[in-house]
Amino acid sequence: MSKFYARRRVSILAALSGLIASVALFNAPTASAALPTPVSGATARSYLAQLTVATEDRTGYDRDLFPHWITQSGSCNTREVVLKRDGTNVVQDSACAAVSGSWYSVYEGATWTAASDVDIDHLVPLAEAWDSGADSWTTSRRQSFANDLTRPQLIAVTDNVNQAKGDQDPATWMPSRTAYRCTYVRAWVQVKYYYGLSVDSAEKSALTNYLASC
Repeated sequence: MSKFYARRRVSILAALSGLIASVALFNAPTASAALPTPVSGATARSYLAQLTVATEDRTGYDRDLFPHWITQSGSCNTREVVLKRDGTNVVQDSACAAVSGSWYSVYEGATWTAASDVDIDHLVPLAEAWDSGADSWTTSRRQSFANDLTRPQLIAVTDNVNQAKGDQDPATWMPSRTAYRCTYVRAWVQVKYYYGLSVDSAEKSALTNYLASC
């Protein structure tokens, strides 16, 4: 091979390598949600075995019975705190609203650069909590549940994905990214266990099946 063609081949390979690297960078997540790390799979399985199995009852449910997005500090409410926590390079204005940044939605793998495209998901939905025992709680406890930044209960995700999830439990809805499902069910069980919430039979069966591979 002549020196000319050797140099040309090296140049082409270098260009291709750069292109591949650029594509990989473009497709890579630009941010990763910082959900508090849930308990291990073994601990989640232990917790699940201790949860009461009961039929769900939504009688009397009203979302307003769970005061949410309360002030956390200064002018920042719970939503704004989670947006800052789960995003990358998030800039907030004087009212604590996110004006720039990026958010990677772990449920399906999309990245967004506008806070308006992101919802804060209650991993265990408020209606699901009501069905599972929160109907007997005080308003103060429901407020704590709806704004819990300590347990793996709040996470920034794509708005329409959160809306599609609605109030479904793992028997009927799971993140489309299979790589996140183990984290999701571990978090679900941890939250239900911490708050003393029940599970229905289909929910427990689904959780058992998913946790078996965690």
